[in-house]
Amino acid sequence: MSELSDAPLMYRAVKRSVTPLANRWLKITLEGLDNVPAGRPVILACNHLSFIDSVVLPINLDRPVYYLGKSDYFDSWKTKWLFDSLGVVPVRREGGSAGEASLNTGIRLLSEGNIVGIYPEGTRSPDGRLYRGKTGPVRMALAAGVDIVPCGVIGTDRAQPPGKYTIKSSPVTVRYGRPISLDRYADSADDPFVLRAATDEVMYEIMNLSGQEYVDEYASKVKSGAASGETSAGARPGSVDVHEHEEQLRQAS
Repeated sequence: MSELSDAPLMYRAVKRSVTPLANRWLKITLEGLDNVPAGRPVILACNHLSFIDSVVLPINLDRPVYYLGKSDYFDSWKTKWLFDSLGVVPVRREGGSAGEASLNTGIRLLSEGNIVGIYPEGTRSPDGRLYRGKTGPVRMALAAGVDIVPCGVIGTDRAQPPGKYTIKSSPVTVRYGRPISLDRYADSADDPFVLRAATDEVMYEIMNLSGQEYVDEYASKVKSGAASGETSAGARPGSVDVHEHEEQLRQAS
């Protein structure tokens, strides 16, 4: 099991100094903290509203939470210290695709007993709504044999709106849901329909925790302007057309 003492020095130093300040400044309310297992590896799958999500999600846990980031971020000291302090682990492709490299790095971290934080939407929400999850987190959980704890952050987009560098004193709530076991999907881990069903299950729980409106479209497509224009707002996860499974797997990587 990974302990806080095993985390990088920068991570520990920032956590000790920032936690009391962040809790007071953001008036952080925690719900369901006991749902995060104390003695085994797990994935925290969360909605993504603001850069500070990566701070408020792990800051009150007594174990480090690791995120996956491009190895390019660590090439310069100007960014390396920041990502070290946030528990970001560099992902090196080494001839593979970005998706495969992230998957393998995540599995390694989980095999070492760590907590891995993931945003299934793949990017910050462009408008505060919850978007379709990519199947990568489920693939990682199945490969590593771990549970997924769905999480919902509320208010971080008001405390630090996208594109803003300053952080306002505004209430933030962090909710940790009950762990989701994917054991029943283990025998069909390569089936795209199964991956989509498991991902939709996780996104449904995130939606319940965050209280967001759900949009049946990838956030990255909406940001790029490549969305179909036929998004299904207000639907619950699980209403995906199964004939889109090949595209969904491509998007997940």
